[in-house]
Amino acid sequence: MNVTIITAFPGLFEGFLSESMIGRAVSKGLISIEILDLREFGAGNYRQIDDYAFGGGGGMVLLPEVMEKALFSVRSRKGGGFVVYPSPQGDLLSQEVVETLAAREHVVIICGHYEGLDERFVSLEVDREISMGDFVLTGGEIPAMAIVDAMSRLVQGVIGKETAVIEDSFYRGMLDHPNFTRPAEWRGMKVPEELLSGNAAEIEKWRRNEASERTLSRRPDLLGRANIRPYLPRGVYAVLVHSPVLDRKGEKTTAAVTGLDLSDIGRSCRTFGLDRFLVTTPLASQRALVKKMAAHWTEGAGGTLNPDRKEAFGMLKVFPSLDKAAEWVAKREKEIPLLVGTTARARAGSFHWLEVKRRILREKKPVVFVFGTGSGIHDEVLDKCGAVLQPLSGGPGDYNHLSVRTAAGIVLDRFFGWR
Repeated sequence: MNVTIITAFPGLFEGFLSESMIGRAVSKGLISIEILDLREFGAGNYRQIDDYAFGGGGGMVLLPEVMEKALFSVRSRKGGGFVVYPSPQGDLLSQEVVETLAAREHVVIICGHYEGLDERFVSLEVDREISMGDFVLTGGEIPAMAIVDAMSRLVQGVIGKETAVIEDSFYRGMLDHPNFTRPAEWRGMKVPEELLSGNAAEIEKWRRNEASERTLSRRPDLLGRANIRPYLPRGVYAVLVHSPVLDRKGEKTTAAVTGLDLSDIGRSCRTFGLDRFLVTTPLASQRALVKKMAAHWTEGAGGTLNPDRKEAFGMLKVFPSLDKAAEWVAKREKEIPLLVGTTARARAGSFHWLEVKRRILREKKPVVFVFGTGSGIHDEVLDKCGAVLQPLSGGPGDYNHLSVRTAAGIVLDRFFGWR
């Protein structure tokens, strides 16, 4: 990690760069942080770096020529650099922004002061403005420290235990679980028994559950970008229904199995960490066809030719009906699953996907996402679902004719994709 900080107050960074984890990381050479004194590039004998703002108001603005000289000095020695300006007008700092910055070879952070930087310099030289939140600080030094600290945690070796970074709040889109230390009882409050059990599986289960509950109660807005799969105690499944579905006239029918559906949805299930991919059709000949295709990719030459597809087809299991598939899941999970239906048609009582995401976390049941073939799932199937998602939508009109393969990928990504 290579960072240059341009500031009029370099002394503010002395303790920051010499103490704690940042100090150790700097001394070990894990991160490189250069502090550049803006006053070295000031104008005239008094090293002037600012002047009054046009239009009055009493504020001082950093001179664009001074900022340009400082930035040129950095580039002449280190080449380019992604220029960041901490500013109340910027994008809100988030874990995603931190990860994006940490991926850069060289980040230059320019600390504003007074009324900030001349807007002409900002428009020409700054790549990204970043805000700490809806409040104003006296300068950009504290935000610069926060940005550097957050970035440094992603550098291997800075944090002693890599799992600590992964479990941190926001790294996976969820808040962190509660933490405790000795003594086991303090002021009448005991440490949860699970943490004292020595059972790693039980401890992990407790931590995931607490992180889930804390996020739901304190920051439910985070769920839109969280992968909730690691926080679910039960299995997650997808089922592709071939009957009863609708034909193009809206009448009840049975659709034919296609290899493309099986392959693509199977790969989506494997990618997003589902337990199994279930396929239902009442036709014995079609079930035999599904098994034959699966055998080709798992036991035959196809598996040798394409191991990734072998993994996808290895998740597949076929049933004569949705009821039979749900019974199998219930027996496997020892609990009746929540069936989540999908449809491209507007349906009374359907739910926004975020509401269903919250419900899945709260109820902690096994989940089966139900996808349909043909021209959509028949109401007989949707009536069996505990929740039905609102149709996928986007664009300027009401055109909504996605293939089931595309729809399945989008839905699974909303629930189980990393953001």
